[in-house]
Amino acid sequence: MSVLIIAEHNNQQLNPATLHAVSAAAKLGEVHILVAGSNASAVADAAKQVQGVTKVWLADAAHYAEGLPEEIAPLAVKLADGYRYIAATATAFGKNLLPRVAALLDVPQISDLTEVADEQTFVRPIYAGNAFETVQCNEEKLVLTFRATAFDAAETSGGQAEVAVVEATSAQNLSRFISRDLVSADRPELTQAKVVVAGGRALGSAEKFDEVLNPLADVLGAAIGATRAAVDAEYAPNDAQVGQTGKVVAPQLYFAIGISGAIQHTAGMQDSKVIVAINKDPDAQIFNVADYGLVGDLFEIVPQLVEALKA
Repeated sequence: MSVLIIAEHNNQQLNPATLHAVSAAAKLGEVHILVAGSNASAVADAAKQVQGVTKVWLADAAHYAEGLPEEIAPLAVKLADGYRYIAATATAFGKNLLPRVAALLDVPQISDLTEVADEQTFVRPIYAGNAFETVQCNEEKLVLTFRATAFDAAETSGGQAEVAVVEATSAQNLSRFISRDLVSADRPELTQAKVVVAGGRALGSAEKFDEVLNPLADVLGAAIGATRAAVDAEYAPNDAQVGQTGKVVAPQLYFAIGISGAIQHTAGMQDSKVIVAINKDPDAQIFNVADYGLVGDLFEIVPQLVEALKA
């Protein structure tokens, strides 16, 4: 069996999320990577060194530059005959692209996989992560997306894959790229951070959100996350939202500060290795998923914690 993973990248660097898909796909068979971009040879060079990858397809054309799914989907279909599985990570990129590929191929898609049991049996979360279903499909071809936090990242060195050039498909011109607004920050990227400090609506204001969380995040070298309620109240930007409709994270350490523990939020962070909750309500639902809980006033506890960590 062989798997074709469609790489996520910016034409210069391979997105770390793709490394998780490689680890997942290795459970299904030989792993190949498709790099579709413009002047993206550096990405192909990085991909060929990833452990577990045996071949890298490089398609270079101007209409692949921005990763538009309408342009990349026909290319994936062109290569599909040689593969049992077409896959990507369940990021915004993968969620946008893979359904188009499945539709063009007229094959089933199984999304957001957290476990690969065998070549036709998979596990995925349902009901906001409160239950898991086992899905079996014996179709000859499948489209899959893997939840990054459920699989370890493949090593970025030690691989010796060959790079082969594939002719680009013609431009579809069904959509066009207008602009991209990127948020630059000194902190780690939220989904890749080893430590996340997250706050909820209990912080009361954007000023208090920053005043309380920033010092703790600074001393821990952490990324900052937020609940949907905090984002809706404009305490934090949209890209900081953790949860079912936000980002899914699984850091080594997750601080849930002033967070009640609604299902929508816990669905995005319950796979964290260690969860520390700080809340004044001893009956808050967040304590049901926390490894450590501190009951008390967060405006007193967090500064004390920062001082202790600095000592």
